[in-house]
Amino acid sequence: MSDKAITILYIDDEEHNLHSFKASFRKQYDITITSSVLEAEQMLDEKDFCIILADQRMPVMTGVQFFEKIRTKFPKPIRILITGHTDIGAAIDAINKGEVFRFIDKPWDYNYVENAISNAYDIYKTREDLKQRNIELQKANEELDKFVYSASHDLRAPLMSVLGIVNLALLEDDVKSQNEYLELIRQSVKKLDTFIINIIDYYKNARGVPVVTDISFEELVTEVQATIQYLPEYGNLKMTTDIRQDGIFHSDVMKLRIIFNNLINNAIKFQDKAKSHPFVHLTVQSTDTDAKIIVEDNGTGIKESDQDKIFKMFYRAGATNSGSGIGLYIVHEAIAKLGGEISVTSKVGQGSIFEINIPSINI
Repeated sequence: MSDKAITILYIDDEEHNLHSFKASFRKQYDITITSSVLEAEQMLDEKDFCIILADQRMPVMTGVQFFEKIRTKFPKPIRILITGHTDIGAAIDAINKGEVFRFIDKPWDYNYVENAISNAYDIYKTREDLKQRNIELQKANEELDKFVYSASHDLRAPLMSVLGIVNLALLEDDVKSQNEYLELIRQSVKKLDTFIINIIDYYKNARGVPVVTDISFEELVTEVQATIQYLPEYGNLKMTTDIRQDGIFHSDVMKLRIIFNNLINNAIKFQDKAKSHPFVHLTVQSTDTDAKIIVEDNGTGIKESDQDKIFKMFYRAGATNSGSGIGLYIVHEAIAKLGGEISVTSKVGQGSIFEINIPSINI
């Protein structure tokens, strides 16, 4: 982060101090000044500040009283007290009540103030980084718990099914019956393979180093279609595409492949067998700044009560054949990593529309 992105709020009832401070540091930092503690509180509501500097001697309340008042509501900014006199009582209060990081004496020294701001920002940045890492760690632990729970079903269940079917097949002499057993084994292995592929996709998306390149949506969609058209579930489903690309779009091709693969596979999986003309229609409108992707189908649809949950890890929207419950979660995570958004509209019995907006990545 550049110095200019270090946001500072300075409160002092002496106008010349405010303007002197801003004149000295305006080229380095993003500085907001005010002579009113009431206005300062409003400013804190409206903007995020990294550092707050306040004069100790002010008419409405002292700098320490101001810090004590705001520290619970606005705990993130690092607090620096400016004082023009030596008062050990005020210093103790500043540390105990206002949780002040540092004192600056008037008249202040330019280099000392610059050093104080730099050190304060280091602490601010470290705290914010730690907070973000804790959030990511908590998320990783939750995902690990869900994975262990799900693996017992999605990995063990197909294997136990295969083992049970093999035992039955060994007791059969009839070739037709054995072939039926082989088909059941194939289905179980397919479920197992799908789950493993999803886990690999999740790992690549979560841990893989992004590689940003020029994207040809025509080539990408052709590649994805080639991998799905021979799926047994594909059946008589008709897939159509409308791809319009104007300008060069930059993104991570692996993440885009994961998004297309999972959304199209999902549409195939949840096609309505009762309909004579099942379809999936893919629309891509891309420029050099962003891409809009729409995947529409006339499948079984998603209940309204499930639509805000389908992007959660291992959530299955009611159906028993709904797979591992990780595909749409991976899609959501991949889109988030690309800085995009996804939304869904769906009606049971009519079909679903997934709409994705992804910005081009500057390289």
